[in-house]
Amino acid sequence: MHAITIDEPGGPEALVWAEVPDPAPGEGEVLVEVAASAVNRADILQRQGFYDPPPGTSPYPGLECSGRIAEIGPGVSGWTVGDEVCGLLGGGGYAEKVVVPAGQLLPVPRGVGLVRAAALPEVVCTVWSNVFMIAHLRPGETLLVHGGSSGIGTMAIQLAKAVGAKVAVTAGTREKLDRCAELGADILVNYREQDFVEEVRKATDGAGADVILDNMGAKYLDRNVRALAVNGRLAIIGMQGGIKGELNIATLLGKRAAVTATSLRARPLTEKTSIVAAVREHVWPLVDGGHVRPVVDREVPMRDAADAHRIVEESGHVGKVLLVTE
Repeated sequence: MHAITIDEPGGPEALVWAEVPDPAPGEGEVLVEVAASAVNRADILQRQGFYDPPPGTSPYPGLECSGRIAEIGPGVSGWTVGDEVCGLLGGGGYAEKVVVPAGQLLPVPRGVGLVRAAALPEVVCTVWSNVFMIAHLRPGETLLVHGGSSGIGTMAIQLAKAVGAKVAVTAGTREKLDRCAELGADILVNYREQDFVEEVRKATDGAGADVILDNMGAKYLDRNVRALAVNGRLAIIGMQGGIKGELNIATLLGKRAAVTATSLRARPLTEKTSIVAAVREHVWPLVDGGHVRPVVDREVPMRDAADAHRIVEESGHVGKVLLVTE
């Protein structure tokens, strides 16, 4: 098969479409012929040499895929060869074939299509596990999403609105904010021109956000805590703004607030299986019914993954950039 390989860390040119050995499914795994994968920020970090794959996983980038099951490994039930699926991966999505633990597979939702389904697993599992399973967003509460026009952001807006929450977003252009509004965002903050702490407080009669989904990390830590409501929950899922920040414990105590931080890729198989099962139970009916949809900016041939990385690094896209094999 062919896959995107990284011989040496570097810029987008480090991504090379090369012939590599076919993988084979082991106990509890299936082999998927990949129709599409998607570019995530973690893939860029891996390309740069800052985010190695977990031990025992594929060395190739790609944290999600869609495709058809080509082979069933020992101990797998409930799936058959030819099934159209999408899956959450520890790596290996930038390839023509990939091995996936059966517990991390999902059926392709009705009305989505095989290729576009590749835009779902990573963002849905990230949002559902952090915003709902950990932070317990409830109807009537306010969710603040940083990077509202990203793949994570566009999914968070839709899921929060589907459960009856109010949604605030930050983005860097009017065009991106308009796209967020089309998805249902209620409070639109241009982070280049406005203070999100002030804007969220103003829009919530001084209360603040009940849940914040943050991809920035250190840069936003102090302001995120100040933007929280009493009993608020800050869920950190990224470090685009640095890894070390100062936390005002007095402010946190005064708000009886909580700060959590998670990454999805390195979680044990049992945890990923539980998250995928919860997504299938709670989110897939919304996708099947057309209430939630993947937002795809564009499709790029997988062999041109370097171009796709450049697009994502320039941050002009809205939603996901897909890599297509077919």
